Amino acid sequence: MSQLSQEVALRIALAARALPDTEIKDLLIGLLGLVGEPLTAGKLNKVRLGKLKQIESLSEIDEEYLKQALGFLKGRNIETEPVPLPQIQAIEPGDMKDSVRVACASNQGSKIDGHFGSCARFLIFQVSSEESRLVDIRQPRDASEDEDKNAIRAETISDCQVLYTVSIGGPAAAKAVRAGLHPIKLPNGGEAEEVLQRLQDTLSGSPPPWLAKAMGHDPEQRARFKMEANA
Repeated sequence: MSQLSQEVALRIALAARALPDTEIKDLLIGLLGLVGEPLTAGKLNKVRLGKLKQIESLSEIDEEYLKQALGFLKGRNIETEPVPLPQIQAIEPGDMKDSVRVACASNQGSKIDGHFGSCARFLIFQVSSEESRLVDIRQPRDASEDEDKNAIRAETISDCQVLYTVSIGGPAAAKAVRAGLHPIKLPNGGEAEEVLQRLQDTLSGSPPPWLAKAMGHDPEQRARFKMEANA
């Protein structure tokens, strides 16, 4: 295969990131099947949604994700300057009593806008009813051919109890659950601060039993939360 220009490589990488459980190499192979070599910006500009749907590996992906990926393939909505990452805040043992650790799948800035299997990084927050604090930013390592990418990603955030992501497939969700995570899908994404504020509101009221357990409450306390919620 001929070498890709920097612009074309960026378009394809961003498009793959916008698609749930899609590897760059699979999208690249599909595009080569559609338009042939060499892959150029001009050829990508001519790709239509109907043609994109013909790629076998993309055939079951929701149209909204395909439209977003198509925009990237055509060079639209591409940030030329990287969005600054939020500032990490220190946390000491014993800080933030009755809190949970939350992983947010993110591609840019402080947004929850990534798919579990392809996001650029995970923003790690410690969240209590009174505050949320960004305590780490983690970039999953690349998996080798004989490794399970989703298992590696789940292990990367296995110290968390909650996972917010735009999308996560069934097998990947099972691996996340085995790692002790509770996946929550947000198809429209959102700013982490706004999403975590809603979680704080839940923590300050009567959290569901699974969340009370993640906070470290004993069974008697969890039963009290449940009775209060049903009152």
